[in-house]
Amino acid sequence: MSEISLVLGTAGHIDHGKTALINALTGVNCDRLIEEKRRGITIELGFAPLKLDDGRVVSVIDVPGHEKFIRQMVAGASGIDAALLVVAADESIMPQTREHLAIMELLGVHDGLVAVTKIDRVKDEEGMLELVIDDVREFTRGTFLEGKAIVPVSSITGENLGELRREITALVDRVKIRPRSGAFFLPVDRAFVISGFGTVVTGTAYHGTIQTGDRVEILPSGREGRIRTLQVHGQSVESAYAGQRVASNLAGIDIDEISRGDVVCHKGVFKATKCFEAVIRLIANEPLKHWQRVHVCTGTSEVLARVSLLDSKQIEPGQDSPAQLVLEEPVVCTFGQRFILRFYSPLITIGGGEVIYPYSYKPRGSGPRAKIISRIEHLREAKTPESRFEYLINEAGRISKAESLQLIQDTQKNIDAIIERLTNAGKIFALDNDYVSRKHCDELVNALTETVRDYQTHYSSEAGMPVESLNTSRSLLNLAVSSGLLVMESNKVHTPDFVPENDEAFNAGKQHIKDICMSHKWQLITLDELKREAALPEKVFSKVIQGMRNAGELALIPEGFVLLSELEGEMLEILKGLGEKVTLAQVRDATGSTRKFILPILEYFDSKGYTRRAGDYRVVL
Repeated sequence: MSEISLVLGTAGHIDHGKTALINALTGVNCDRLIEEKRRGITIELGFAPLKLDDGRVVSVIDVPGHEKFIRQMVAGASGIDAALLVVAADESIMPQTREHLAIMELLGVHDGLVAVTKIDRVKDEEGMLELVIDDVREFTRGTFLEGKAIVPVSSITGENLGELRREITALVDRVKIRPRSGAFFLPVDRAFVISGFGTVVTGTAYHGTIQTGDRVEILPSGREGRIRTLQVHGQSVESAYAGQRVASNLAGIDIDEISRGDVVCHKGVFKATKCFEAVIRLIANEPLKHWQRVHVCTGTSEVLARVSLLDSKQIEPGQDSPAQLVLEEPVVCTFGQRFILRFYSPLITIGGGEVIYPYSYKPRGSGPRAKIISRIEHLREAKTPESRFEYLINEAGRISKAESLQLIQDTQKNIDAIIERLTNAGKIFALDNDYVSRKHCDELVNALTETVRDYQTHYSSEAGMPVESLNTSRSLLNLAVSSGLLVMESNKVHTPDFVPENDEAFNAGKQHIKDICMSHKWQLITLDELKREAALPEKVFSKVIQGMRNAGELALIPEGFVLLSELEGEMLEILKGLGEKVTLAQVRDATGSTRKFILPILEYFDSKGYTRRAGDYRVVL
């Protein structure tokens, strides 16, 4: 027996024999609730393993047919890969037949077949069966079921069940099964407690693989738990994957912390949203207006929302339109996930669509709206997570590594491979904890280069701009250096073509400043006093002071005093000579100065880490 990653879902009008047919094919009665058995109708979703003649096992979902239970139907249909449309031979096409097929199309189902049931009831009505089959052919024209097999069967007598099984086998052979790689994503359709085990949830795995012992996140609440055990169709397994019906016993999650509509997924890959971008297709016979209130069914959740149309005031029947769904409660969805729209009242299906961008916001103004429309158009063309991420990072310029997980929605291993390919191709760059597009990176490097060039213009006699004055990340600086746009030498940065000028006025001014400061020595001079005493032109004085500060030859200390680096070193030696603990009075006496000048020096030394104040004395470090 081989479980395969494919889910077959029933569809059809109430009392057309869906549950009986599944029972005849699998031996499983999907009506498990007392109310279902009493009323003879399916209320909740039912599940059964269908073992094919070659030993493969397909998951089958039996959905309710009654119009009151469309929500449950959508919850089941959202996870299917192919449809088994059921039409009763004694009633033919009925209202829910039409609605279910429309829902299947809106949910992106591309393949399936039709079973015409209850043929035992029309045995005595000549031509009735042929008429119904002709109705089905006409009904399915232009849909994904056009030209697909139509098999007349009886669940009571078993007639043609073998033929139906063969057609299902052929269907399974041609439907592409879901890939097992990727981040695990399972919308919960049932949650209950088993005595001695705790919380159990069931659902159809949309993406990825999960194993016992894995840590998981429950969204939208954000609670975390652990997979204690896994079952697929009642059989204990060590791992489960996309396309399977999965039951999971969760450790660390109470039953009141999870319910239908929640999602069990790998941590950090998905996040809840209250606004997503989409393309809506309208199938109703009346327009859908901007900001109209609707029910949104996505995955196994149903929430109220407003439809925000981006380029029109309403959508006409049969039209597609870019839009946002502004939700009244948070949901969790993936890129490309399908959803159904129903009127707020009456509850009828009016359309559906595809999630293009899950993490949006309500725009204000025509500019942001145009940007969102453009994003929707581009992301519809992005067929892979890699192309989607490349577009989004080009749009944003810069994306954090944490954000990239949610924009790629994949395992860390697959994400690392995508990042490596884009990096090797020179399309993105890693800067600190962010990824940066090539365009934005070029802009940052060019701006950094211009900053250095501007410094060189103003301080042409210096060897370059001090690294600590750049106010940029080391990774960006290293990128600029490795690309050859900048050169770094002795903690100074300059452009490759830069040659320091021998500025006689600058050098003479610097020596003049040093001479003045040394003449005052421990009777320090303020910057304003120095400016008056130096009597240099304003431009020359400013250039000399800034150059000396950048080169570490001069510092401005508390109270506005100027301290030469030579005096700074000399004072440090004086302190060390006085012992590990010194008082201000000791320093004052050793230098022949006064408290007015010594206290600012000691405070400056405290800030530099040369000394540490402890009460009335300083500890020399």
